[in-house]
Amino acid sequence: MTEKYINSVIQKYKTGKTTEHSFRGDLQEYIERAVHGVQAINEPRRQQCGAPDYIIQKKNIPIGYIEAKDIDKHLDTVDKSEQLARYKASLDNLILTNYLEFWFYVNGEHVDTIKIAELQNGKIKTFVKEYQRLLNAIRNFCDYQGQTIKSPKQLANLMAQKAVMIRDVIINALDKCAESSLISQRDAFKQILLHDLTNHTFADMYAQTIAYGLFVARLNDTTLEDFSRQEARELISKNNPFLRQLFDYISGANLDDSLVWIVDDLVEIFRAVDLNKLLKNFGRTTQMSDPFLHFYETFLESYDKVNKEKRGVYYTPQPVVRFIVSAVDRILKNDFNLSHGLADDTTIKHKRFLYIDTSNKRVKQPKEVWKEEEIYKVQILDPATGTGTFLAETIRKIYSYFVNQQGVWSQYVDKALIPRLNGFEIMMTPYVMCHLKLDLLLQDTGYKTTNQTNRFNVYLTNALEKDETSKYPLLDWLSEEAKQAGRIKSETPIMIVMGNPPYSVSSCNKSDYIQDLIDIYKQNLNEKKINLDDDYIKFIRMGENYIENNKEGILAYISNNSFIDGRTHRQMRKHLMETFDKIYILDLHGNAKKKETAKDGSKDENVFDIQQGVSINIFVKTGMKQPKELAKVYHAELLGVRENKFEFLNNHEIDNIDFTELQPVEPYYFFVPKDFNAQSDYDKGFKIDELLIEYNSGIQTKRDDLTIHYNEDEIRKVVKNFSDLSIEELKDLYNIKDTSGWNVSTAKDDILNNKGEYYNICYRPFDIRKTYITDKSSGFIGRPRLKTFVHFKYDNVGLITVKQLSTFDFQHILVSNLMIESGAISLQTKEWGYIFPLYLYDDDSEQKSFFDVNRKPNLNMDIVHILETALGLTFTPEKENTEGTFAPIDILDYIYGVLYSNKYRTKYKEFLKIDFPRIPYPANKDYFFNVAELGKRLREIHLMEAPEVKEYITSYGVSGDNEVIKPEYKDNKVYINRTQYFDNVPEVAWNFYIGGYQPAQKWLKDRKGRILSYDEILHYQQIIKALVLTNDIMQQIDEVIEV
Repeated sequence: MTEKYINSVIQKYKTGKTTEHSFRGDLQEYIERAVHGVQAINEPRRQQCGAPDYIIQKKNIPIGYIEAKDIDKHLDTVDKSEQLARYKASLDNLILTNYLEFWFYVNGEHVDTIKIAELQNGKIKTFVKEYQRLLNAIRNFCDYQGQTIKSPKQLANLMAQKAVMIRDVIINALDKCAESSLISQRDAFKQILLHDLTNHTFADMYAQTIAYGLFVARLNDTTLEDFSRQEARELISKNNPFLRQLFDYISGANLDDSLVWIVDDLVEIFRAVDLNKLLKNFGRTTQMSDPFLHFYETFLESYDKVNKEKRGVYYTPQPVVRFIVSAVDRILKNDFNLSHGLADDTTIKHKRFLYIDTSNKRVKQPKEVWKEEEIYKVQILDPATGTGTFLAETIRKIYSYFVNQQGVWSQYVDKALIPRLNGFEIMMTPYVMCHLKLDLLLQDTGYKTTNQTNRFNVYLTNALEKDETSKYPLLDWLSEEAKQAGRIKSETPIMIVMGNPPYSVSSCNKSDYIQDLIDIYKQNLNEKKINLDDDYIKFIRMGENYIENNKEGILAYISNNSFIDGRTHRQMRKHLMETFDKIYILDLHGNAKKKETAKDGSKDENVFDIQQGVSINIFVKTGMKQPKELAKVYHAELLGVRENKFEFLNNHEIDNIDFTELQPVEPYYFFVPKDFNAQSDYDKGFKIDELLIEYNSGIQTKRDDLTIHYNEDEIRKVVKNFSDLSIEELKDLYNIKDTSGWNVSTAKDDILNNKGEYYNICYRPFDIRKTYITDKSSGFIGRPRLKTFVHFKYDNVGLITVKQLSTFDFQHILVSNLMIESGAISLQTKEWGYIFPLYLYDDDSEQKSFFDVNRKPNLNMDIVHILETALGLTFTPEKENTEGTFAPIDILDYIYGVLYSNKYRTKYKEFLKIDFPRIPYPANKDYFFNVAELGKRLREIHLMEAPEVKEYITSYGVSGDNEVIKPEYKDNKVYINRTQYFDNVPEVAWNFYIGGYQPAQKWLKDRKGRILSYDEILHYQQIIKALVLTNDIMQQIDEVIEV
């Protein structure tokens, strides 16, 4: 049998006109003759969309796959390809062949190789002894039973592997198969649900939904012997009509043919497992955990580990959910006199708009037709419901009111619970999980439906958009979902909005509806950068709007806590105080970048696995407040390890927490305690942006790794490549993709058509690098800021600082005599580096040398005159030795000295967080020059101009390759690799901060993988000396400073 197969291959090969397709019929016939009852299906269209060349079936059930390459292909090369990596990850029984050699894979592992022939000098040489071994191996391949699934984790991993393959097949079908039925579905989802939907995103959510839809169906299956796509549709709960209707397509004959094989393969996994038995010890939803969500997270971890966090799938810890739901329940009782809290079934009269009556042509103004109806008062909405954690906890809380009242529970659920629970979710898989969770939870309470048509009011929709119903004839179920969601958004009087909204600084949600709503938070800010487009802020505004429209209610979120004290959030806070009566802020902290500690010195941890701090925010509107009266704001905080925070939330309620009532005042209306007792003293000083008139933020390259380099040779090579190579060659060489802020084409065009220069740039503290800049914005450099940095072509110096802080207290001050990058002093959110040049030069391109240029102080002369009067000195635009004078550099040094005072930073720390610093006027000339002299020393040290920075206190005594592998501080030594180190490094230098960086650590970390030159080794030791000297001089400044 094998001999006949190989002889046929040889005869065809001898014609000299063969391709890899020439031998497919031979292999198909060989397999089907070798194993009775087996079909080797070779479908070209499926292959075009990403399927292997052969799907081996027995009784229409997939049992294995074969990928065939041309006869001269080396399989060891194919084995390393991306295509085969996908197959090995997703297909547990696989053969790779070039028709002469056969590689067998089981569960992704290469288990056997059989070679029955090989090409030698253009001829096929056979190995007869291997014929029978191949035949036996093919028969064993076709007898494969699949692995026994013994744990939920194993099942989640297998589901993920198949889902990855489904995703890839869908992407290929959309990209390459113009007639695919998936295209119309993608277009419908794009128009109705996700307007920025890409092929990858559609394929991603569709694949996960198929996997979890089958999971849900099998969970409800009582006949374990059989399971199919067709049966799955009938097994999906009627409480989830959307998923049932989606499975009408998946289970029917219209399922895109490119998907059939891999979906059926996934079905076989579920057929081989008793889900309820497998998950028995895994547990169903309990009060302290959510096993189905954990199962989903395990699935995601395997499905796409890299992008798991980007998907916004964060498990809201049960203690947080319990606390928020319980708080809402208590506030309903205490503030709204609803004795049953969330279980209250009070009804109210509500008018619902029906249509405009245009039947009477004699009436100029058509009549609006409304319908008055009874509706439940306590309508609850989770607008970013995810897997339904908050709605599930709400059900548990309500069920607690029905202890020993089981006889009325089912009727209550149908009539007064399900109609009041509303949820929106934009991603299909969490949406499916939510329906599953709520369904199982109600089953666990003993609920038995009395209404077969009842469904959960959880809809697949974008909460931040007003739905415009579009009709898709083949997808009425999607249009109907949007229509029903739209009714909730526009007609239901929502009283409770709660949940955990997503955080996304670069929000894609920019519909007119939400942009118009959020505009009120941006009014009269007069800021260059308004950071109010994060999704969590939009969800707060949307929730506030629901409560405003209802005229009473509660908004309760756990969210990013940046809004409670952010400078640009001040109008937002004011508006919230105007809308609500009471505001409760329970700050859970947890900002990893701030490195805060609890009172006992223990570290502070986030309740999520994220870096951004969070807070529980509960806003209450009773409608009893006077129109111009502002809300009372109450604040409490939790610092410490995660377990302690959970214990606190589990053991406290909102009415037994020791909140502090704040007194927010204009213009900032902070929702955190602030000490403004020093306000009057602080306001007497001058602001540096009022003194130093012209300033700008540092350059933004948009591509630091490409446009900024350690030396000129490196950046010159990049510039030459951009001149010489094509766009595609550049993308391949540098592994770069175009973005909205930078693209290869415009960068190349900039270099070819605009004159540029090579510049030194202050990239980070004590880290001078090289870049190339033209005068074009949005070219090779995104934002070159040449209007400001032209003043640094000649002798100059500037102060670097930030306008507001998001992490540490103020330590954000440095000097530079070069242009700076925007992250020169910090990379923390909102902490852009601004530079204030001391002098402005005439912008004259004809100037040839320093001696030809004219410069003037970049100073507000009104403030300079006040200084002249206070000091009894005469101001000179350049430094003179004349007695009784002072110059611009003296003013800069005085400012620099003040800003390096710990006393000053401590006293005015709240003010330094929200705007550029104010500097106290000096009391007299002696004080002025004392502080300025210390500031001068710091300036010269930080510019590496002071001779003393070269008087090293460290040593570098061990020879080696000088490669920075892993910087580590131990026993006063800074190791750069396993054997080499800088010795005698004081700990104060290693831990010293300037802005958001620890320069002694940052400088080395940025050079991981680089070999340090002799000059760099000396420079690092100068950094250490500079930091030690800075610490010493700061103590000296505090001895003379007057604050």
